[in-house]
Amino acid sequence: MKKIAFWLLAGTLATSGIRAQDAATQQQIDKLSGQLQDIVEAEAAQGKRLDALAQEISEIRTKVNTPVINNSASVDDLQQLAAKVKEIDKKRQEDRELILRKIEDLGRIAATPPPVRRHLPAPPKDENSDTPPAANAQQNGYEYKVQEGDTLSAIAKAYKEKGVKVTTSQILKANPGLSPNSLYVGKTIFIPDPTAK
Repeated sequence: MKKIAFWLLAGTLATSGIRAQDAATQQQIDKLSGQLQDIVEAEAAQGKRLDALAQEISEIRTKVNTPVINNSASVDDLQQLAAKVKEIDKKRQEDRELILRKIEDLGRIAATPPPVRRHLPAPPKDENSDTPPAANAQQNGYEYKVQEGDTLSAIAKAYKEKGVKVTTSQILKANPGLSPNSLYVGKTIFIPDPTAK
């Protein structure tokens, strides 16, 4: 019986050793299975990252091949520019109209006839008298009525253009008491004609 008990004991030990080995093997299999699951999940995550990187590379290629439009003007910029051009054109047109009005005014001034000249008759001579006329009496000349803006030099110039060679000093001499600063509109002055005999 000792033999049987020994074999029973040996069999029990062997089965418990086998069971212990089976448990250790199962633990290793479970551990390997967990590690394998982790690797599969990591590979799936890496696949997603690779897909995202491929998408980014594709977008970058598209951007690189697309011409840059950042330097072009926006619609608002173009509208503001158009408004400024219209404003400049409006001012240019106003300036043009002003210039035309000034030219018309100058044309009217140039077309204004020179001052009216009136010939004064010579004082009557008494053929029987040997007395000469008074020293300050003018023989030939024109009567002129001062108009707005007239000056003695302008009046003398207007008469010179018509062939009467008179100076401002001759006008002052022919009009005693006349001052170049006291000309007023409507005043009648005498313009001597030194060339008339």
